Amino acid sequence: MKHGCVIKSPIGNLKIEEEDNYIVEVSFTEEKETQVSSDLLRRCVTEIEEYFRGNRKEFDLPLLLKGTDFQKRVWHALEKIPYGQTRSYQDIAMMIKNPKASRAVGMANHVNPIVILVPCHRVIGKNGKLTGYGGGLDKKKYLLELEGEHHGIFDISEE
Repeated sequence: MKHGCVIKSPIGNLKIEEEDNYIVEVSFTEEKETQVSSDLLRRCVTEIEEYFRGNRKEFDLPLLLKGTDFQKRVWHALEKIPYGQTRSYQDIAMMIKNPKASRAVGMANHVNPIVILVPCHRVIGKNGKLTGYGGGLDKKKYLLELEGEHHGIFDISEE
């Protein structure tokens, strides 16, 4: 059974959905805040709030990633990027042992169903510039600066 809620965050409202005791979605939304309706959603909201306060560097939630095998490999690679660090699309392609798949890695990032928890915001261009982010480059910049390593160095103009 699916449960969901919408919460406010410093970068806009987030829609969170759980299904069968797994988080299946965290996405940006224009929807209004709603009631948190399950223990797992409450736990997820708490962890996200701790992250935005700077008190959480890793999430400890059961995630169920729904996508193609390739997308899942990319998303699992993203989960290995440490807090406060970035990797390039090429780095992720190398991590999944498909060195020519940089563009496909970018497409998988774009459809990541669980933003923030699966940190697609930590992937940048190989020249160190910020590149596209489904929530907008301003949100990507905010998240990277929140994590501390890159405070104030990013230009949010696309390549």
